[in-house]
Amino acid sequence: MSERERARTVVPFRAKVVEPIRLLSREERRSRMEAAGLCLFALKGDDVYVDLLTDSGTGSLSTQQLGAMMMGDESYAGSRSFDKMAGNFTALSGLPYVIPSHQGRGAEKVLNSVLVRKHSVVPGNSHFDTTKAHIEFAGGRCVDCTISAGLDSGAAHPFKGNLDVGKLRETIAHFGPRNVAYVLITITCNSGGGQPVSMENIREVSAHCREQGIAVFFDAARFAENAWFIKEREAGYADKHVREIVREMFSYVDGCTMSSKKDAIVPMGGLIAVRDAGLFEQLKTPTILFEGFYTYGGMSGMMMEALAQGLEDVMQEDYLRHRIGQVARLGAGLRAAGVPIVEPVGGHAVFIDGRRFYPGVPEDEFPAQLLCVEMYKEGGVRTCEIGANLIGRDPDTGENIRPALDLTRLAIPRRAYFQEHLDYVVDVVATVHEEQKGRTRGLALLHEAPGIRHFSSTFRYL
Repeated sequence: MSERERARTVVPFRAKVVEPIRLLSREERRSRMEAAGLCLFALKGDDVYVDLLTDSGTGSLSTQQLGAMMMGDESYAGSRSFDKMAGNFTALSGLPYVIPSHQGRGAEKVLNSVLVRKHSVVPGNSHFDTTKAHIEFAGGRCVDCTISAGLDSGAAHPFKGNLDVGKLRETIAHFGPRNVAYVLITITCNSGGGQPVSMENIREVSAHCREQGIAVFFDAARFAENAWFIKEREAGYADKHVREIVREMFSYVDGCTMSSKKDAIVPMGGLIAVRDAGLFEQLKTPTILFEGFYTYGGMSGMMMEALAQGLEDVMQEDYLRHRIGQVARLGAGLRAAGVPIVEPVGGHAVFIDGRRFYPGVPEDEFPAQLLCVEMYKEGGVRTCEIGANLIGRDPDTGENIRPALDLTRLAIPRRAYFQEHLDYVVDVVATVHEEQKGRTRGLALLHEAPGIRHFSSTFRYL
């Protein structure tokens, strides 16, 4: 093994405190799944052996974060912990005005209440569930402008999260610049398989929007992972430190929302950051109404300290190398077992193509949700559907939307699981794949929850 190859396997941390977990018996797992109505979100944490439902808020804190939390200033207004957190994010991104929120969706609520009006549109790359819901709640509509390769799980493309700039231009021309609330670039693109967006694409989208007088925002939950892919895959960036790449990425946008539960590696929190002082003033009132005073926004001083340190932790290249490598190794194991995954593997998760996993199950019978259910029953592994159940119904017609991809997401918590856990996951998925070949029936909705239905809808077997 070369030194470069060996560096990819180096784990830049060790366990200091551990949490016991337990694998329930097969009979118990089946009983718990049936009682939950085949809804993975209805399971209790103690029902689960390896929990890959989400990477949001499920990572392990560093000793530096725990130490920093003891310095938390819980002042209602003007907390020094806010100053530290905001200062660290501004230093990282170059965005001068920062408002905390209790998590990413709180930031989305505040931002869209100001920027989105009835019948306006927000073009972007595969908007995530809460993002789409907040835009629609404010009266707007989302327009997906992801490149065609990003809608094909088997396509070979290093930046499948990119926006199709031609489609973006057509969208803006069709609706008119005045009716475009803003353009959203999600980095990395979660709904498309955790796929990165290239610097070239960010730059090109930004240039066109600035010509049209349209603001550009990041959904920056996984900004550091996106920067690492730019470093590894885009010409001219291999020798740049990831911190330089992050600063350039943010130089092309007018602001961002961020769930800090992902790349800032904290259990709770988020933020809005903007470049314009006038917009900052507009955002203060809804922040106070929905979140809290604009120097705490629903976050404790302790959590703002952890966030501030998390922004430093995530900029360590050894950490990012291991993080992306761990996800890649899970993908390689599944690929070797013949499991159809989204290629290339993204940053925070491996996505299994539900339709290709169950080619005999009709698209309208939720094959990706079916795989989530069967993985839990087989091995106590909890995952999440990112597909037909999540995307829901067309807000205008009420008809079910048939997404380009119907995916089962295996999201890897940061600094939490060992390789043995992920090898176990590969074995569970491979067993389901082998034993359920030829399956022809899937699931039907039993109770369809209103709004964002994938959190609490229940199912029945067909």
